[in-house]
Amino acid sequence: MKQNKLDLEKRKYVIGGIVLVTVLIYVVQLFYLQIVNNEYKGYAENNAFFNRMVYPARGTISDRNGKLMVFNEPTYDLVYIPKEVAKFDTLDLCRILDIEKTQFDSLIRTIKRKRDYSPYKQQTILTQLGVKESALIQEKSFKFPGFFIQNRTLRQYNYHSAGLLLGYVAEVNQKQLKEDEYYAPGDYAGKSGIELSYEKYMRGEKGTEVLLRDARGRIQGRYNNGNSDTPPVSGHNLTLSIDIELQEYGEKLMKNKLGSIVMIEPSTGEILCLVTSPTYDPSMLLGKEFSENYVKLEQNPLKPLFNRSIQSAYPPGSTFKTTQGLIFLEEGIINPYTYYSCHHGYPPLGGRPKCHGHITPLNLVPALATSCNSYFCYGLTAMLNNDKYGGVGNAFEVWKNHLVDMGFGYRLGVDLPYENRGFIPSTAYYNKHKGVNWKPANVISISIGQGEVLLTPLQGANLAATIANKGYYYTPHVVKEIQDTILDEKYTEKNYTGIKEEYYSIILDGMRRAVTEGTCKGANLGAEIKVYGKTGTAENSHGKDHSLFMGIGEKDGKQVAIYVIVENAGFGATYGVPVGRLMIEKAIRGEISPENKGIEYNIMHTSLLPNYYYVWLWNQRKPKD
Repeated sequence: MKQNKLDLEKRKYVIGGIVLVTVLIYVVQLFYLQIVNNEYKGYAENNAFFNRMVYPARGTISDRNGKLMVFNEPTYDLVYIPKEVAKFDTLDLCRILDIEKTQFDSLIRTIKRKRDYSPYKQQTILTQLGVKESALIQEKSFKFPGFFIQNRTLRQYNYHSAGLLLGYVAEVNQKQLKEDEYYAPGDYAGKSGIELSYEKYMRGEKGTEVLLRDARGRIQGRYNNGNSDTPPVSGHNLTLSIDIELQEYGEKLMKNKLGSIVMIEPSTGEILCLVTSPTYDPSMLLGKEFSENYVKLEQNPLKPLFNRSIQSAYPPGSTFKTTQGLIFLEEGIINPYTYYSCHHGYPPLGGRPKCHGHITPLNLVPALATSCNSYFCYGLTAMLNNDKYGGVGNAFEVWKNHLVDMGFGYRLGVDLPYENRGFIPSTAYYNKHKGVNWKPANVISISIGQGEVLLTPLQGANLAATIANKGYYYTPHVVKEIQDTILDEKYTEKNYTGIKEEYYSIILDGMRRAVTEGTCKGANLGAEIKVYGKTGTAENSHGKDHSLFMGIGEKDGKQVAIYVIVENAGFGATYGVPVGRLMIEKAIRGEISPENKGIEYNIMHTSLLPNYYYVWLWNQRKPKD
């Protein structure tokens, strides 16, 4: 009996303990759910509130003179939350959107197949609706539960130029969604040009509107009279260094031609124009026609989506002789009075490379003025064979390093994406491709800007700016000011080449002589605008030679530096020089003088497009019904 009583006593404590533990578990769980874990609280709040994203206005873009180039226009997206969609009049919605029901069903199926699809997340059905469609949907919102209108902005353009420079905006991809938590599916971001490189400045900060729902999930208005909302912050406006009138003019000159014009203000490194031909009207990559137009541009064999100014690398031809003169002077290989002979070519190699007729022997200044090939071949040979370097390979590395200091062989760091670095060979490169015992004669063509040497048009213009500054340059850039933000200091720091200022004065004498009495006479604008120039004819293994011009124009303290390349156009004096002449006059005078109108007409009305383009164009014709 006592044992049974003892067992009952123990059982009472065991049961009591179990009850106590159970109660404690519930208490702890309730504490965790209600106090520590906000997940269920979030679910409850999501049933009561709807947080609607408010997109900021993207920063505008103006040219250096305050002319508005890119601005925003209101547009609207149709979005929905699948979990909140109830029975609705599909045909009425399709009538408003002016689409067939089959197309609407296809859009829904596509959304559901997306990797990031969730029935609880806002999904975008159609973008860039007009005011009429968005107003009708909002007016009939009670008929379309779960559907909403999302306010957006659409880029608009005041000019039909500078498409490659400005770039375009498009929907973010999966890579962007993973790399930057700022973005959500359906967001838009810069994809190229300035829109890409200054995306984080121009996109702004998103805001949020907190809307109140009723028991059926219908929006009843703003919660707490809007006091709980987070307003969006507009993106920073940009002021470019570009002169849009000069940019437009350059694009007109290059119409129906392949090539580039780059003009820089030497005193600041600001790019005044960055012309690539062909290019495209930036308004092509807007709105509902974006995909169709992008495909057309992508399929065009002239590659209008390829920015030749910074992405293409060309042999610099005789414009490169300026760098050689500077290196030979700095290294003591020559002085201003060093003479070399020329007999229609480089004598030690049997007259190759060839040269045109001019006085001989000659020193550096007339060698630049007449663009003598032989002179610079002699100079490079003398440098590479000089005993002070301890071998050809060591001498060549000194040569290469001077060019690197001038801004070649690596990206300059322009504030645009996808810049090409060009190419300057090294001793290791030649050891690999020509054998370790290569001689100066094996690489002699690089002394006249041929062979393996490659420059971008931007690097060519930067060389002209460096010569104008007599030994330094600012990193070229297209953005002059960012609203409420200090420009990166790398664009205001001088980059010195390490070559003495006095040697640049000699090069300038040669370039001036080239304009007054040498190969650049076609660039001479008289006493009012002083022009320094250097022509170039770059050999092209794929066709006719490229026509090059590098120049500097100045008047009353104002300077511009320019580099022109017209592909497959022959001698530098044929097209490069007259294009450069017109651009310098336009930049400094603001207009083209009557005596140059004939040159302007001829350039603008000349087509140099390759035959394969016209064959492609013919094949694009739509067949007749």
